Amino acid sequence: MSDDHTHVQEFFSARAADWDSRFPDDGPAYAAAVAELGLGEGARVLDAGCGTGRALPPLRDAVGPSGVVLGADLTPAMLEAAARAGRDADGQLLLADVAALPVRSQALDAVFAAGLIAHLPDPAENLRELARVVRPGGTLALFHPIGRAALAARQGRQITPEDLRAEPNLRPLLAGSGWRMTSYVDEDDQFLALAVREA
Repeated sequence: MSDDHTHVQEFFSARAADWDSRFPDDGPAYAAAVAELGLGEGARVLDAGCGTGRALPPLRDAVGPSGVVLGADLTPAMLEAAARAGRDADGQLLLADVAALPVRSQALDAVFAAGLIAHLPDPAENLRELARVVRPGGTLALFHPIGRAALAARQGRQITPEDLRAEPNLRPLLAGSGWRMTSYVDEDDQFLALAVREA
């Protein structure tokens, strides 16, 4: 399911302006998923592939004014939409590729990634890069506001056994990339896999 950078940018650039209006009811699901990270006051977190920044307000609420919230995305139009929505007040927006993040090693406590894994050109390597920027014991949330079956139905396709988000595929992928999966939920109204950064 992975795409090259040009395709990803073209896909999301064409949809950035009306992205939030297409999915207006996702806010509570984002907030609930962020809560699962268990972030505390002063924590440092990255929203990887932040898009229009829908996770930034709940991330800011979780870490408080003393925390650090970064939102990184490959598509300038998505970051522009995030800024127009005022979400740059909740986190620093970075035009960046998750394959080479401008963040020092072990600088963060957590990474939140909504809808990201399907667009990674090299999932194992890219998940290793996310592990690089998180301290040992830090957390990763791979999230989507609807489950795999509901998403496939929305897109008019079937789930295949090769789907990276299937638990039998995702667990070893994470393990080989420096993460240990701690929970996995795939229901109609949510997909959420949580993992801990190994030492």
